[in-house]
Amino acid sequence: MSTAPHVPGDYTTVSDPERALKYAIRHIAGDRAEIIEGVITPMSPSWAHESAAEVVRRQITPRLEQLDLVSGSGSLDLPGSQNWYIPDLAVVPVGLAEKTEGALLPDQTLLIVEVGSPSNAETDRVVKRRRYGQYGAPLYLLIDRQERSCTLFSEPTRLGYARESGPHPFGTPVHLPEPFDLDLDTGRL
Repeated sequence: MSTAPHVPGDYTTVSDPERALKYAIRHIAGDRAEIIEGVITPMSPSWAHESAAEVVRRQITPRLEQLDLVSGSGSLDLPGSQNWYIPDLAVVPVGLAEKTEGALLPDQTLLIVEVGSPSNAETDRVVKRRRYGQYGAPLYLLIDRQERSCTLFSEPTRLGYARESGPHPFGTPVHLPEPFDLDLDTGRL
């Protein structure tokens, strides 16, 4: 098949399965769907899920303003894999966020936060932990609502993360290292 640039409406030029899958997620599945190991997965977080992410966001926001960073839940592409994630919260430099219309890469983030739910807990604990590490996300905070704990992963390697702090039971402060250098209060998670 041809490797010519894709023309909207002409699907004969989409020969690469990864490219086709990521095209589908961006143009057909909508803004609230991820690709996890090749499977398109719709997202519909509960209010409790959103509340946990907001607890973290509110605590880190003053530090983000000082460091010229922004938090959000924009798309992350994992090139060379059939993965396209929408984290519950990611922190990136303001300048990068302002000029990026599409997805960012995990290594362009400073922190990724995922809040586990009954429907996605194992994915966040195993698959995303490994993939975020492989793709260079410096810090990955897993808020595990089923286990009522937080775990911070750091020191990404090609196999995942080399360092793990936790699991810390809810109510135990979790230290976010530089550039954040703050302790998260996990009592309201």
